[in-house]
Amino acid sequence: MRIVAEPVPARPATPGWALDWGRFAESLAWEDLPGEVVSRTRLVVADCIAAIAAGAQEPETKALAERLLATVGVGPHPLIGARLRGSAAAAALFNGTAGTTLELDEGNQYARGHPGIHVVPAALIAAQRAGATGRDLITAIALGYEVGARIGIASKLRVSMHPHGTWGTVGAAVAVAKLHGASAAQIVEAMSVASSLGLTTSRRTMLEGGTVRNSFAGFSNQIGLTVWDLVCAGFTGEADGVGTVYGTVAADDWRPQEMTAELGTRWEIARNYFKRHACCRYNHAALDALARITARERVAPDAIERIEVDTYVWAAQLASPQPHNMLAAKFSLPFSIATTLVHGAATVDAFRDAARADERVLALARRVVVREDEALTARLPAERAARVRIDLSGGRTVEETTFTNRGDTEDPYDEGEIAEKFLELATPVWGARSAGLLLATLGRLEAATGLNDIYALIAR
Repeated sequence: MRIVAEPVPARPATPGWALDWGRFAESLAWEDLPGEVVSRTRLVVADCIAAIAAGAQEPETKALAERLLATVGVGPHPLIGARLRGSAAAAALFNGTAGTTLELDEGNQYARGHPGIHVVPAALIAAQRAGATGRDLITAIALGYEVGARIGIASKLRVSMHPHGTWGTVGAAVAVAKLHGASAAQIVEAMSVASSLGLTTSRRTMLEGGTVRNSFAGFSNQIGLTVWDLVCAGFTGEADGVGTVYGTVAADDWRPQEMTAELGTRWEIARNYFKRHACCRYNHAALDALARITARERVAPDAIERIEVDTYVWAAQLASPQPHNMLAAKFSLPFSIATTLVHGAATVDAFRDAARADERVLALARRVVVREDEALTARLPAERAARVRIDLSGGRTVEETTFTNRGDTEDPYDEGEIAEKFLELATPVWGARSAGLLLATLGRLEAATGLNDIYALIAR
């Protein structure tokens, strides 16, 4: 392919959608947020904190915490669940990494990614630096979530890329800028600068169980904090950095009109999903169909001759029955089904080494067949469907189909179920009393005139 020189004699004009976003972000106040956005943002904050705390207990995250304090530095910011405090850079990287380790952080099906864990850690750090109120924090997180998710909606990320560490960096940068009282021009510049700093993530990393994937969101949070320093120091980005990166570099099919469609009326954080299965969301449709079967009748693993799963293309990719580590197990549909049947639920422990060494699980996983159904693929992204058929000894067959994952906007968990998940993850880390106190404190986040009580609780 011949290279054609295209000189740029002058910086182009900033696109209209970005200017609109800058003005919207600068003027947004807590009072402008619908009640549903406020309540959902509180839940996202709590969900992220619980996922971080539980993920912080894994051997590699514990080791990372110690190394970060030695190399990146100590400071006032909690490394959540690690009972340590570090510099802003250390805390951002650690908390974002720990929050994705167990595959339990929330997400957004329309953006095809996980905006919350890319924004919440950086926002907690920036809020601590800025002496923010609970209302300030809620507003900044809702805003950062919104811009990141909308980039995911407005573009089609390359199929070879993993969404973690990409547009979430812009979300983190906007949340941080908002907490520091940025002007419209500074917010526009922060979006442009941040767009150039996303990671070149590989989708194959997750399929192989490469645990570096867990760090992608950590780097997004760390970069989001750095972007504000760059902007304040006078660094600039492209006039339309977001459009260039998400229209020609990391993604294509850039539709800038999606960035402002119903802006201020339709909030992406109010269309999020929460997870209860501790594995890749692509597995959830099949696991929900399986749950419908097991709710009707007891299915003994030893009585199963074969399990057939027909599902959409991305879930059908997760067909390896013999994962070599915990992350690979979370991205294996045969293993996820088998361990759920043997252990009763897709819990954190159901993917640990003991479960992966359990011959009952491994033998059952080898009897799971996964196929793509193109008709189910055609239902994306609005529906994530799976059909599960179990052939039992004696010639009997049971079958279920699901089109909507539990926890999605169309079939949401209620606040009690999300609180139950929080306590399941947080209680082993902090104890029942402290976990309950933290949940209650986060539940009235908008009333907090300062956040020191929360920082003290998550630093324990």
